[in-house]
Amino acid sequence: MAPHTADTPADPPYWLASPSKPKLRLPRGSSDSHVHIFGPRKTFPFAEGRNYTPSDATKEMLFALHERLGIEHCVIVQPNCHGYDNSVTEDAIAATGQAYRGIALVHTDVSDAELKRLAGAGLCGARFHYMKHLSKGPSIDDAINFSKRLADIGWHLQIHMEASLIADLAPAIKRSAVPVAIDHIGRVDASLGLNQPGFASLLKLMDDKKMWVKVSGCDRITRAGPPYADAIPFARKLVADFGDRVVWGTDWPHPNHQGPIPDDGALVDILAEIAPSQAQRQALLVDNPQRLYRFAPAKRRATATGAKS
Repeated sequence: MAPHTADTPADPPYWLASPSKPKLRLPRGSSDSHVHIFGPRKTFPFAEGRNYTPSDATKEMLFALHERLGIEHCVIVQPNCHGYDNSVTEDAIAATGQAYRGIALVHTDVSDAELKRLAGAGLCGARFHYMKHLSKGPSIDDAINFSKRLADIGWHLQIHMEASLIADLAPAIKRSAVPVAIDHIGRVDASLGLNQPGFASLLKLMDDKKMWVKVSGCDRITRAGPPYADAIPFARKLVADFGDRVVWGTDWPHPNHQGPIPDDGALVDILAEIAPSQAQRQALLVDNPQRLYRFAPAKRRATATGAKS
């Protein structure tokens, strides 16, 4: 695939314009701990050489979605299509008074001054990709060495990796100087079952108390499609076994999604199966995210229609 330029046409939206309203009532203070903002591209241009060009998915659209879902806090993850200019993420965080927080994309040689500036803007972690469909980043050893600098500002690492790499990368990841959040259930293949090597490697990695995992991405690891019956057991086991180190997110607006477009309301409703008890949902959606991300109190914010939520 040729690298995308400023003039590359946008892909059709990866998300539903009108997701269903969830039947499940979420605990007060719930967090959507993995989303992205795209554009608007006239204000926040996409990076040259990116791998995909999404339609605009603005902060106002995100705020309106969260009002519908019953979400008060959020973690905005800098998307690969915007590259290392984190301003689109900073802008959305600022609109919430840091009731939403952010995860940055940075080079490992980023200056201390820039890291401190980003921390002041409400970002609290750095993400590194080890996925074939995304641009190549630093080696895992370089990322782990970089974690020593993150410790000085109270950040954590976020690692997005192919399931086939978990066993190979685990020894390095365990050397991290800061907590590490593993994205999207380790990107396992749900059709291979709970006993597959990739998931076994993830469970073993999670025995290290520095490790966290996002039980987002049932729509990505499924091979059966909605309502993701093949994927839910993976998320449920992680919640059952590591209930104090799990967080959840919609992954809106679902970058590069290849299957049926996820219904964000339905993603909320499957939380009743992923975390069956109220105590599990309180930890997953409220208590754990607050410990990891340290949100400011929620405030009213503008939505896509100009209303306040």
